[in-house]
Amino acid sequence: MWKVNAGRRSALADDFIERNVVAIGWREAGDYSDARSYDEVYKLISAASPEQTEKQKQVSSGQIWRFLTEVSIGDSILTYAPETRLYHIGVVKGSPIFRPREIPALPVQRSVEWKSSVSRDDLSQAARGRLGAILTLFKVAHSAVVELEALAEGGHVHAQPNTDEALALDDASDPFESLEEQAIERVKDRLLRLDWDEMQQIVASLLRALGYRTQISPAGPDRGKDIIASRDGFGFERPRIVVEVKHRRDQMGAQEIRSFLGGRHQDDRGLYVSTGGFSRDAHYEAERASTVTHLMTLDELAHALIEQYDQIDEDGRRLLPLTKIYWPA
Repeated sequence: MWKVNAGRRSALADDFIERNVVAIGWREAGDYSDARSYDEVYKLISAASPEQTEKQKQVSSGQIWRFLTEVSIGDSILTYAPETRLYHIGVVKGSPIFRPREIPALPVQRSVEWKSSVSRDDLSQAARGRLGAILTLFKVAHSAVVELEALAEGGHVHAQPNTDEALALDDASDPFESLEEQAIERVKDRLLRLDWDEMQQIVASLLRALGYRTQISPAGPDRGKDIIASRDGFGFERPRIVVEVKHRRDQMGAQEIRSFLGGRHQDDRGLYVSTGGFSRDAHYEAERASTVTHLMTLDELAHALIEQYDQIDEDGRRLLPLTKIYWPA
């Protein structure tokens, strides 16, 4: 089984699923779908990206060449959608083809028949680690494949102990190249372990880091609001941010957004946080609403917390303890 990452931070995963493809990038190199050798690919990459280091050129060329020659029709394929936290499993159906208009950032594609999906939350910690975004394209470790296939078939797996099984790496690869992306996924794992009331508190901590004062609603009916945030702390000073936090695996739909927006003051600003994400209808409902409303996914929450972590108060740091690591740029 191969894993193909859908661009930086897997931001193009929805395109993979909707278009039934996997794809690889380096559009500046032009059409390399019918390259005859690694050296030919390397020359195209070198000409298109002269600012890259020798090591980067080797890694880029190696990834492309593997996608063109080692991935075969009939192979199992995997990609990850961070917003829904789903690993999508499919079968390669086509040869490489250059389609720069479909996904401009990833112009060389292979058609795929997507078969099933597995939630990251159902995998063991060891399997999650082995599926880390180290390279754009790599072979999935056998133990992780076993878990994925068992879960895809509706079975259950027992947590696997960490072993010395190595992740598949190219000789020229840098295992820290995608450290940021791996960190985001681990932060999301930690956030999902919070209780529902702790999730409210971490969102309130984020708002305080942004300069707001917050009021958290007590347990019980909250009339569509879990947190009130404002500059003065009482909600008198505009804008007042009304926040709803849903800590569950299911996506929020249009009905939930309509209920949240009902009764909002025209000067209010809405923030709806859902760890399970949102349906397309929910996004449409928020876009057409008269009250300015932002729908925040777990992925966005994790990024925002990391960006603001220096300003996060002790309450937030207690719930999400992070360590800053400095690495040469």
